[in-house]
Amino acid sequence: MALPETSSSFLDSSSSIRPWSHDVFLNFRGEDVRQTFVSHLYHGLDKRKINTYIDNDLERGEEISAALFKAIEESRISIVVLSKNYAESRWCLNELLKILDCKQAVKQIVLPIFYGVDPSEVRHQRGNFGKSFDKLGDQLKDNVKMLKWKAALEEVANLSGFELRNRNEAEFIHEIIQWVDSRIAYHTPLSAAKYPMGKEVRVQDIYRHSNIRKNDNLCKVIFTLSCLPSYVYLL
Repeated sequence: MALPETSSSFLDSSSSIRPWSHDVFLNFRGEDVRQTFVSHLYHGLDKRKINTYIDNDLERGEEISAALFKAIEESRISIVVLSKNYAESRWCLNELLKILDCKQAVKQIVLPIFYGVDPSEVRHQRGNFGKSFDKLGDQLKDNVKMLKWKAALEEVANLSGFELRNRNEAEFIHEIIQWVDSRIAYHTPLSAAKYPMGKEVRVQDIYRHSNIRKNDNLCKVIFTLSCLPSYVYLL
């Protein structure tokens, strides 16, 4: 699968100026990946200073709290980790519905990760992934709900994402983190710093999202009287 590309949605002004509380929201099936892939991904994002929301409560019920929905709404990127047993979790699927609502309403970036499943299995609910979805349908017996989830799975499977197939997992995670970091840079206008009164901290933020080293005489930052950088240009 091709790496996700920058589209017009990445550059949409409404998503650029929104005051996000989290950089990333992680949506995943706990029993499949919580202690392995997601744990490593979360710590990698945290090490890069990427503010990541992870729900550490076990999926005990089918209802998602208002606080969790709020966390989804306030995240600029949602990473959806699609694993073998993902589709048997009402919790995961209800989160996915909310994530796709935010994609439409506030241009939230949605990145699917196909972890041990093929995108076509997710799109058409086939293979082991499809068996998990059928198992949920047998338990739930709610055709309306199942059709909503089916449409959501088809939609997320059609998005550009990352697929782990015969690859080194550490390298795979590194690529995801690099991709996320670059998208955060695209969506951080210079007038919307995390620390608006701290010029030095903001400059560090600029360095983090570029290939410019502190000692390179390549970048000049011009600050306005409000102490916010208004332009960055390369010599």
